[in-house]
Amino acid sequence: MSRRKGLSHEEKRQKMMELFYEKKDFFQLKELEKMGPKEKGVISQAVKDVVQSLVDDGMVDSEKIGTSVYFWAFPSKAINIRKRRLEDLNGRLQDMSKKLKISQEKLEQAKVGREDGEERTEMLKQLSQLEKTRDQLTKDIQKYHDCDPEVLAQMKDGILVAQQAANRWTDNVFSIKSWCKNKFYIEEEVLNKQFSIPEELDYI
Repeated sequence: MSRRKGLSHEEKRQKMMELFYEKKDFFQLKELEKMGPKEKGVISQAVKDVVQSLVDDGMVDSEKIGTSVYFWAFPSKAINIRKRRLEDLNGRLQDMSKKLKISQEKLEQAKVGREDGEERTEMLKQLSQLEKTRDQLTKDIQKYHDCDPEVLAQMKDGILVAQQAANRWTDNVFSIKSWCKNKFYIEEEVLNKQFSIPEELDYI
């Protein structure tokens, strides 16, 4: 008879967060060590380390009252944290859009080979990193899908805006490439190599 595979550390973290969100109450560690195995399948010996890791990441709050330490976490906090991160991401995306527009204007005024390749390469790297961050936030939000549907719906709208903005930048890059090909009769492969544009660059 095969033994049941144990939960990974990340799965234990998710299970304990579910416990906090479902109970919406304050708990001492000994209470969590009793509820963890019974309600979420997290062995009592692992509860302390798991809860501490959640506290370290700011996902669970803790406070010492008298001689006792209490732990708690509410869905609204996690959602608000991710909402602020999305707002910050959207702001950074807008800044990138402005920089890309300026770069496009410079390119239209210059000949192919002008020394702006490094700037474009750096911008593309930043864009790629921002898209990865956005994708990770999207995955994080999915974990809290059942916590607050109304707020999550608003956050998904924000993600859509960020996605549309990213696609506009991609469209700008394609427009620049088309302009260069028509103006200077340069092959697309040469343009990609000249300005370090990934061949797999595409709309999201």
